[in-house]
Formats: sequence, C-alpha cells, structure tokens
Amino acid sequence: MKQPTPSFYNLAWRWHFYAGLFVIPFLILLSLTGIVYLFKPQLDQLMYPELLQVPVAEQRLDADRQLALVRQAYPQATIRQYLPPAGEGRSAQFVLDQGGLQLNLFVDPYRGTLLGSQDAQGTLQAIARRLHGELMIGTLGDRLIELAAGWGIVLLVSGLYLWWPRGSSGAGGLWPRLASRGRLFWRDLHAVSGFWGALLLLFMLLTGMTWTGFWGAQFAGAWNHFPAAMWDAVPQSGLQARSLNSANRQTVAWAVETTPLPASDPHAGHKGQATGMAASTQGQVGLQRVVDTAAERGVQPGYSITLPWGETGVYSIALFADDPRNDATLHLDQYSGAVLADVRWKDYGPVARTVETGVMLHEGKLFGLANQLLMLGVCLLVLLSAVSGLVMWWQRRPQGRFGVPPLRHDLPRWKTAIVIMLLLGAAFPLVGASLLLIWGLDRLLFSRQGAASRLQEG
Repeated sequence: MKQPTPSFYNLAWRWHFYAGLFVIPFLILLSLTGIVYLFKPQLDQLMYPELLQVPVAEQRLDADRQLALVRQAYPQATIRQYLPPAGEGRSAQFVLDQGGLQLNLFVDPYRGTLLGSQDAQGTLQAIARRLHGELMIGTLGDRLIELAAGWGIVLLVSGLYLWWPRGSSGAGGLWPRLASRGRLFWRDLHAVSGFWGALLLLFMLLTGMTWTGFWGAQFAGAWNHFPAAMWDAVPQSGLQARSLNSANRQTVAWAVETTPLPASDPHAGHKGQATGMAASTQGQVGLQRVVDTAAERGVQPGYSITLPWGETGVYSIALFADDPRNDATLHLDQYSGAVLADVRWKDYGPVARTVETGVMLHEGKLFGLANQLLMLGVCLLVLLSAVSGLVMWWQRRPQGRFGVPPLRHDLPRWKTAIVIMLLLGAAFPLVGASLLLIWGLDRLLFSRQGAASRLQEG
C-alpha cells in the first residue's frame, strides 16, 4: 500500500517539537542569566558594598595620583581601564591584567586606599553575562545562542498559530482553566504564557540578536553607518571600536561598534601640541587630563577610560548610558590629548537609535525599576512556557521513544505560515541553513520509515 506523502504542515509540526527541544534549554538559561544581569545594580550594591561605597571627604585625589598608587601596588600589572567615581561616596575602579588574570581593583578616591579586588571574569555578573552571550565557550557558544534565538522566533510564530484560541471562548487560550488537571492544565499554561508573552519575547529575541557575532555583525554592517567625513582627517589603527568590548565587559555601545578605532601619532608630543598638559614619563598626557576632557565635553558620570595599548593606541572615553541619548564615545591621542573622534546620539542614524533604545529596554535600564520589573515578567513567562512545553512533550511522547507527539489532524495547512518560515530562514541565515538540514534529514528518515512499513505489509 502506498504511503501518503506528508504535507508541509505535517513536517512543520515535527520541526516545531524538535526545535522546541533544542531551544528550550537555551531559553531557560537565557531567562535565568538575564534575571541576574537585569538586577545588576541592586545585586552589586548588596554583594560588594565595601568595594563600591566610601565615606565622602572634602576633596578627591586626581586620577594621576590614583593611577600611581595602583602602579605602586601592582608594578607588574598592565592597566587596561579606569572608571572614575560615578557619584559622591562611590569608589573608583581600575581594570588590570595581573599574571594572566584580569582584576577589578577598587580605590577610595578621597583617601587613596585600595579597597580590594575581584576576579573580573569570576563575579556573578561576569559569569551571567558570558553565559548569556556565549555560553562561556567563545565563538561556538555565540553561534549556538544566535541559532537558538533565531529558532525561538520560528517557534514563536508557529506556536501562535498552533495555540491561537479557536471558537467563541477564550478559555485555555487567553486564560488558563485553573480547574483542569493533567495534560490539559499544562497545555493551558503553555498556551496562555506563550500568547501573552509573544510580542515581548519577540522583542527580546530581536534586540538580543543584534549583539550576536554573525547575524548581529552583518546587521550592523548593513544598517549602522556614519558619515565617512567624520574619519577623513583621523589616523586609523585598522581596528574597529568593537575591539574594546569583551564577553564579560561592555565598553562601547552597539551603535559605534563598527566605527574605526583611531591611532595616536607617536610624534605629536614633540610638535608642541602637548604644551600645558600634564604628561607622564612615557610622553603620554596624564590620565587626569583625559578626565578633564570628558568633563569639558559634557560626558556624564558613569563612563570608562580605556588606556592606550601600544605606541599608537588611544585613550577611549566611553559611556554606554542607561538613557542612550547620553551615550558618548571619544578617542584621544595619547601624546597630544587631541580629540580624534567624538560620537554622540546626534550622530546615530535611525536604525542605531532604534536598536540602542531597544537594547536598554531589553536590559531593563531605560525606565528604572519599572523597566526591570517588566523584563522580569517576560523572563518568568518564558520560563513558564518553556517548562510547561517540556512537561507536555514528556506526557505525550510516544512510549519508549524520544519522538514527536502524535500529529493533530484537525488543523488545515497554513500557507501563510509556510511563507513566513521561508522568510525567517532567509532573514536569519543560520536558521535557514538548519531548516534545510532538518528538512533533508526528515525526508530521509520519513522515506526510510515508509519503506520499512511497505516491507512489513508485503
């Protein structure tokens, strides 16, 4: 007997479950690490008050004096960054490399006391950020996160169709039937949490995708542009500003990641350009001069200063602000102190402004506690939907097999869904490639199963 040819909908049904089993662990991990990072301000103050808070005194030590104290205490270390106090009663912070270990070193800016240090990659927030962005395994982890996020969007679209309320009653689709038990109870939890959290989850996935190493980099390269004239007279290092970011520390904003990183002129300090500027014994302008430049240029507190690396490196002042309208990225020649580049919100294009605003909403920073609580609600909805989906699969899986639950036959082929899935595959190349792979494997397995059935019947 000839076996029926499976429709695209039948294939999509199986893909939905297989992809769900792949994506759900990632969604759970992203939600849990996201909650940790979401409440970073509160958790940091709770966990490290002795490092972050200091008694206020009449006058602060300048940045050069603080730097000298750190160099005296860690003569073999390479100092990477300086974070001036973000406000009164707050400590200053240096980031340095010491024997292959990156340290956060905290300094009392009023008394010059070293308050303590922490492993920059071993803090709760650093671990949560690295897990959230790359699973702590580098490029491979970044690609897996990107693939999971892309498939999350596919699951979201297909899930909305599969669980969209049908009929006049919204019970089970718009709100759970709390009196139900067993599989129906878990089905309602999955449907309702997915339905009400769909748009917010889509927002979270899309804004998160902009930071990925493959799709995010392509997206930034295509849409994130600045006038070329901004860099015409600026010596360039051949690097991009994204080189200042790392897996555990965000220095520059997404909008400026693709901008050129300028280079310093090693002869600038000998051309009379540094007259009147405090310089170190290496010919660099002093760190305090860079702090003064930030103040003169109106950069708000909370910024970091990345110190020059090599003889052509630059000082980079970067504020990745909670309100992106306050973002600032400045690069200074290390010898003359001249400002080589100054990029602000006014220089961002429409796409960059949209993405930066979305990222701040994603991280719960734009509207303070209200924004944090909203994003917490999204994370909890994702967790509820993911866990209930796993329970549903476990309850309906074919006995003795790691397979897909029986297909529902009361649903018609959804042609619009086919078009949407093809468009998503084109928009997200990793998803498209995996979609083709799954389709090929599914066809191969289905044909073998069909052949086996025909042999048995024969």
